[in-house]
Amino acid sequence: MVTVTDTSVVLTWTTLAPDPAGRPLPAATDTQVRIGPADSPRAPAPVFADDRPTPFHYAEVDGLEPGRAYRFEAWSAGLRATPALSLTTADPAAPEARGEFTTLVPPPGRRLRTLALANDVHYGEQVSGLIAGDLPPGFRQTPGLAPYPEVMLAAMLDDLRRPDRAATLLLLAGDLTAEASEHDTRTVRSRLDTWGELGHDYLAVRGNHDRPHVGGEYAGCAPAPAGHRDCWADVFSPRQDLVEHEVGGLRVLGLDTSRLDEAGGSIERPQFDHLAARLRADPDRPTLVFGHHPVTTESGLTNLAGPGFVLDGRDSAELQALYTRSPGVFLQHSGHTHRNRRTRPDAPCAVEFLEVAAVKEYPGGYSLLRLYEGGYMVNFYKTRTDDARRWSALTRGEYFGLQPDYTLGTCADRNHVVARDFSGLS
Repeated sequence: MVTVTDTSVVLTWTTLAPDPAGRPLPAATDTQVRIGPADSPRAPAPVFADDRPTPFHYAEVDGLEPGRAYRFEAWSAGLRATPALSLTTADPAAPEARGEFTTLVPPPGRRLRTLALANDVHYGEQVSGLIAGDLPPGFRQTPGLAPYPEVMLAAMLDDLRRPDRAATLLLLAGDLTAEASEHDTRTVRSRLDTWGELGHDYLAVRGNHDRPHVGGEYAGCAPAPAGHRDCWADVFSPRQDLVEHEVGGLRVLGLDTSRLDEAGGSIERPQFDHLAARLRADPDRPTLVFGHHPVTTESGLTNLAGPGFVLDGRDSAELQALYTRSPGVFLQHSGHTHRNRRTRPDAPCAVEFLEVAAVKEYPGGYSLLRLYEGGYMVNFYKTRTDDARRWSALTRGEYFGLQPDYTLGTCADRNHVVARDFSGLS
């Protein structure tokens, strides 16, 4: 159970059958979902059916009541789906283990707008799931199919314009490219421009993969420190430059947290001073910040690469201290870890620090941030084209099969409501 909102739920599963050697392979079958109120003595009733055969099932059920508990079952070929063998779904509190979920209660007031939070496209990448060198074993796209970063980006952009998602602003928190070559940077920009206008419909900041590089293939790009060349600066924005945007009274600030030749993050003094000046001038304005590197100590201690992988500790402390003096800041969206996770701030600031899973691999999607007059609702959605569902199912096997336990996150990480006063927004 990937997504639960106030009125809907999204279920995904894969059907497998043994080949002659006994190895489980994807098997195309029908899709059915049964749902019923948890307090009803009756068994869940069929509410979704699709006879088109597929191994990679995606079922979205609408029309549910806010704040109500439901029992659910997923069926294919006359058999009921069982939870996958992972710690995430085996947790006794997980919806899959209980066969039950409760819809969210939306914040009070009218809905104002919907923003999409996404990151880690890695356009140009050829092998997914590598950490160091050729380990752990990575995953490649099936020959004859489009490269997986293209498949997954196209699937997300297709989703966001559909009426049931209807995002009006897309925030891309870094690693749009694999290694920021001129070709990949211009190509991903071109693809995004078919969806909307940079600075109006979508905003982007760079991640560590988008940093300046050295080498002949970068020679035609803008000069950067220490003999590097910066293709991102030619296509998107200068290095360590603060991105600023305002819509309906909501302030959106994008941080470039990339370093030269390092995976970890930092904020250089001119950008920090620019950010501080903007927040100091209007500290109470509702503000969303996004940047590639997660910020908190908890994130540093719980990601696979350790504390050096996130924002520098000194910069993190200064940033969070700045937020304590800027009560309008309510959320910081980060990527980089490829997981869905909320972490605790280290300072007494009322800011949600949210990491969103990667676009490019399992679970393969984005989060929607729906703003209401009385707060906001966050929901993570997997992309749903046929090729995207196929690739997402395949890359469940990354990290020796432990990918879901690291990246999917808990149901509450993926789906939650926070009360805030946004009554001044339009």
